[in-house]
Amino acid sequence: MGEMVSYTGTGGTRDGYLAIPSSGAASPAVIVIQDWWGLVPHVRAVVDRFAEAGFVALAPDFRHGAPASKPSEPRQMLNSAQMDEAAADIAAAAEYLTGRLDVTGKVGCAGFCAGASLALWAATHSERIVATAAFYPRLPWEGMSPEWTDYAGKAALVHCSEADGTSTAAGVQTVRRAVEAAGGTCQTYDYPGTAHAFFNEDRPEHYDQRAAATAWARTLELFRAKLG
Repeated sequence: MGEMVSYTGTGGTRDGYLAIPSSGAASPAVIVIQDWWGLVPHVRAVVDRFAEAGFVALAPDFRHGAPASKPSEPRQMLNSAQMDEAAADIAAAAEYLTGRLDVTGKVGCAGFCAGASLALWAATHSERIVATAAFYPRLPWEGMSPEWTDYAGKAALVHCSEADGTSTAAGVQTVRRAVEAAGGTCQTYDYPGTAHAFFNEDRPEHYDQRAAATAWARTLELFRAKLG
């Protein structure tokens, strides 16, 4: 189990949920980006799973302890200015992690839904973040205008649900081409028969155990290869 920590972010102190490997050995780090709903139990559970897999993991709390109460609320709240602030906070979280004695120095970023878009975007905001994993990202996302040149030498992984249009969706293809043009690599994987949020055990109407296990294994493979 992890704990809440504070670190310096945009305009002041920011909070996040942190978990560290039980081995106590210095480890690579992963930032976990929440979906629409905030720092909910599912996101904390993912942080704990990364720690169990050997990563120091942190989920920034962009909603400051107040999860969304209905699906339309996060869409209304995540305007362009707030997305810019969130991206800056992710970069600050990367700086915080690399400053910890139990972190080896390389950072990955994984996100879900809206957070997946932010995870992909994060590597353009921080030189510390060298690998990203996006679970069923909402792309394109109004208000986001990322510059992809900072992906040179970095890697992205996109897990695509069938309900979202698979990897053939225009937004996913735009990201893939942009990352590759910048000198990075971008792998896309389709999960046939899956709904959006297929990784979320707390949403049984969408959860797909086989697809979730495969996506998780692929994510760990990427981070272990790129982060050390």
